[in-house]
Amino acid sequence: MSHEKKRTPIHLPLGAGRAYAMGPVHAIFKADGDETRGQYSISEWWLEPYTRGPGAHMHEEDDIFFVIEGTMSFFVGGAWIDAPKGSLVIAPGGTPHDFENRTSERAGALNLSVPGDFEPHMEGIADWFRARSAAESRTANAPSSESVSPGSPLEGESEVERSSPTNRQT
Repeated sequence: MSHEKKRTPIHLPLGAGRAYAMGPVHAIFKADGDETRGQYSISEWWLEPYTRGPGAHMHEEDDIFFVIEGTMSFFVGGAWIDAPKGSLVIAPGGTPHDFENRTSERAGALNLSVPGDFEPHMEGIADWFRARSAAESRTANAPSSESVSPGSPLEGESEVERSSPTNRQT
């Protein structure tokens, strides 16, 4: 018989949980750490229109994304794909991946990271996102009235070359 602490069931509606506001990116952690015995992390990731994600990165954990609103674009398997609401995208551990919202509507995805204990990294990740300028947060296809200025870090940069806050080492 196991002597592990019994966990309490969790019920949270859409949008409820531990929130991390990061400019045009918002994360809401539903369960992680002790709540999942470190086995997985579940969070919502919301991106305002024409918003870049963290940049291409990889880590040992598998990342599973289920699009819950709008259309998210994902870099996985060496290519960008558009994933509308209801789409599932899996980035196995060690696979370079990224996400962004290239549309004029807000978009969101439910993220499952396996194994868990992702949330302890959020303070540094949130600081990185908050430090980005508005121009650095915009996707390359943003309307010209809101496009970035010439010479900004967004121009001529490969997805894998961009620095990213989410290169978690385990």
